[in-house]
Amino acid sequence: MPGQSHPPNRLAHETSPYLLQHANNPVDWYPWGQEALDRARREDKPIFLSIGYAACHWCHVMERESFLDERVAAFLNDHFVAIKVDREERPDLDNIYMGSVVLMTGQGGWPTSVFLTPDLEPFYGGTYFPDLPRHGLPSFLDLLHAVQQAWQQDRQNIRSVGAEISRQLHQNTLQIGAVDQHIESSLLETAREALISTYDWQNGGWGRAPKFPQPMLLEFLCLQASRGHSQSLEVVRHALDVMQRGGLSDLVGGGFHRYSIDANWLVPHFEKMLYDNAQMALVYLHAFLLSGDENYRKTCEDCLDFIAREMRHPSGGFFSSLDADSDGVEGAYYIWSQAELAELLTAGQLELLIAACPTPHGGNFEGRIILRLRANRMEIANDLEMPLEELNTSLSDIFINLRAARALRPRPLTDDKILTGWNALTLRAFAEAARYLGRPDYLKAARTNADFLLAELVRPEGLYRSWRSGQVKQQAYLEDNAALAIALLSLYQTDYDQRWYTAASILLSEMQPRFSDPSGGYFDTQAGTANLLFRPKDLQDNATPSGNSLAAYAALFYAAFSGQGELRSSAERQLQQMQTALARYPSVFGFWLQALDFSLGPARQIALISQQQLPANHPLIEYLRSTYLPRTVLAAGQTPIPADAPYLLRDRNVIDGLPTVYICQNFTCRLPVTNLDELIAQLS
Repeated sequence: MPGQSHPPNRLAHETSPYLLQHANNPVDWYPWGQEALDRARREDKPIFLSIGYAACHWCHVMERESFLDERVAAFLNDHFVAIKVDREERPDLDNIYMGSVVLMTGQGGWPTSVFLTPDLEPFYGGTYFPDLPRHGLPSFLDLLHAVQQAWQQDRQNIRSVGAEISRQLHQNTLQIGAVDQHIESSLLETAREALISTYDWQNGGWGRAPKFPQPMLLEFLCLQASRGHSQSLEVVRHALDVMQRGGLSDLVGGGFHRYSIDANWLVPHFEKMLYDNAQMALVYLHAFLLSGDENYRKTCEDCLDFIAREMRHPSGGFFSSLDADSDGVEGAYYIWSQAELAELLTAGQLELLIAACPTPHGGNFEGRIILRLRANRMEIANDLEMPLEELNTSLSDIFINLRAARALRPRPLTDDKILTGWNALTLRAFAEAARYLGRPDYLKAARTNADFLLAELVRPEGLYRSWRSGQVKQQAYLEDNAALAIALLSLYQTDYDQRWYTAASILLSEMQPRFSDPSGGYFDTQAGTANLLFRPKDLQDNATPSGNSLAAYAALFYAAFSGQGELRSSAERQLQQMQTALARYPSVFGFWLQALDFSLGPARQIALISQQQLPANHPLIEYLRSTYLPRTVLAAGQTPIPADAPYLLRDRNVIDGLPTVYICQNFTCRLPVTNLDELIAQLS
């Protein structure tokens, strides 16, 4: 029965917190690898593959109900080879076998539960299976009995089904459009109008519940707003206003939960993912720069401060997630009772909190309270006839008090493995926020993170995906390689340290031989990756950008510094192949649309040349670091320009001994300028 103590299984030797959570299950779990696969083939047993992640609520539920059950474990151990995979460490396996579940059932999710032949072909699958039959699902033990019986009595049909599903999966992976002669500039308008026409003006966001924050789509609309399209900014502002009010966002501690289970963003799925918070911080930053709305700046800073405070390793890497559960209860860490609020706050603070955040006695979530502002802060300040700054200060004091009290509660578990791709998204957010907001602490966090990644995740054989307790796991995927290149180039534009540019250059030089697909674009896995049904090639942007969209953006970004035409041409070929998909389904290609926007430009290149390093408060530096300039790359250097500097800086000289700016397009430059008025005039 559940609760008995068991000797550790093979997962005890892993570093993933998710795998270690299952190390004392009675199930004889294997990690994915040669030992497990050899046993399945040798003993002619089907594989039960369970894929999840540490912050996954229903993964915990299925463990409690089934994987800790002695009867379930005994049957599973006798008749199957059980393999547990952390989807965050192995996105390739997650991509393949989640795809198989979607093919079989029409939907996917985690935990992903798939049965495979010893040849790795999936023949049956689903997500969560309960301990008792309910909601039209069989119990997990009943399912195991049925699959085992079919394996014994209907092997030929199982192999036929597995072969057909594998064929369809592989075929779907290879589907990509033909290379057109040029990229249609009308695609931006087509995608923009499709997103605006399907936007939910009542509740905010896209689609029905559950509602996801969609930062990549909002980023694309920010880019369209920067081109002068005012309705794009209206959509962005409406969405950001709704999400920053609370519920999805954590007013007390900062940061965002993963998604909202209801249509109006009140009740979140409480896990906090690093990648969500990195992308949300960036879109709030860009919306602040476009609109001047200080509330967006505050939300960006609250988000980054949360990451720095609660998700950072002492050496500078960023952790992957915080669990949704504490003490086995989802959301318990984040919700309040009326009595708690009355006890923790002064009478004046409680009165203000109730005026700003409705706190019904019956609660708004399972008898307790999720704090959510009843309107945006300016509206609340006007209603209360108090200055916005005073309201923000008073609310901040209240939330600091509540955060201190909350810290005494059992804390959700932290998945403290450090993933290269997710850290890269976060590095970019800190680097850009440091540049635009003038936050030296953010610049320090970005530099420390970049140093950590380059020191710990880069080994002589190449970049790695995951780090924990000094150990690396899994050679990098395409998304890791490309995202880190983008982040390092973003950091270079903030502090102009040549080593970041050099490191990005090395990563991009390795991307082509390790990941390229002769038919166009890139595979997600490096050549020679063992024990895969096939090499996946995921083109769709999901909660994070796809490896291929990151690769296209990275190539365009770097080519604007380096002048490498082949890199730019490679990215344009990718975009040409993706045109039909982008036009038909813009909502699932948010980062591709950002790459398309960069490609169509016009992209500007700015070179700042000086005889000595300029202070951060130099007027030219201040302006370039505080002005939102999408589709623009910035490079700076001191004479004499080193040979390995970006090509953009080559053969540039100062004028009359003064710091000099060259503004270029396609490496054709206007007359150099030496004062701020001339710079502003040219950029206008």
